[in-house]
Amino acid sequence: MLKHLLLGVTGSVAALKTPALYQALSGSFEVKVAATDPALYFFDRRELPEGVLHVNADEWPRRDQGTSYQREDPVLHIELRRWADVLLIAPLDANTLAKLACGLSDNLLTCVYRAWDPHKPVLLAPAMNTLMWEHPLTAQHWRQLIDQYRLPAAPAGASADELVAWINQHGRTLAVIGPISKKLACGDVGMGAMAEVNDLALTVQALLFPPSSHTSRA
Repeated sequence: MLKHLLLGVTGSVAALKTPALYQALSGSFEVKVAATDPALYFFDRRELPEGVLHVNADEWPRRDQGTSYQREDPVLHIELRRWADVLLIAPLDANTLAKLACGLSDNLLTCVYRAWDPHKPVLLAPAMNTLMWEHPLTAQHWRQLIDQYRLPAAPAGASADELVAWINQHGRTLAVIGPISKKLACGDVGMGAMAEVNDLALTVQALLFPPSSHTSRA
């Protein structure tokens, strides 16, 4: 049986790769997508199969009809958390990284994260402008995630790149697929682009299905 993977998509330009990333992942996982409203600016939702995409408005059924909450209504962020075996947020923009670090839950995706089962894996693939990546607050937010997951304290003064490496060294259920250096959509050149789609999909598979997890047969 395929593992259930929830792909969280946030408002980075890298969200334009969402349909391609969905295709790359769907061979190994059953995939659903939870997108923030800003993420929807960057890709055509019609490129995803019907029923795959979930958006903020889906948390509030019939609200556009003037109908209030009914006791039997499902709570979507809880339903998605129950369904998913793993949460991958790709791209993870600077704004959502800050929300995860501070515990804010003001949209569907951040509510899923806040309600997430700590025994299930979370994979984060950040994407942002180079100066945003190098901003001291980015390192601070990684440190807050290190504290959230009760990992050993990282060395003082560690950069965002060093903190990502620290998380990947010590994390059990948290892993980060770090950004790459390239010419960004804004024209700047430097670190901050989301990992390439095929590399990201292969890394997700390697993290979730390491060779040591397979038993050999004589």
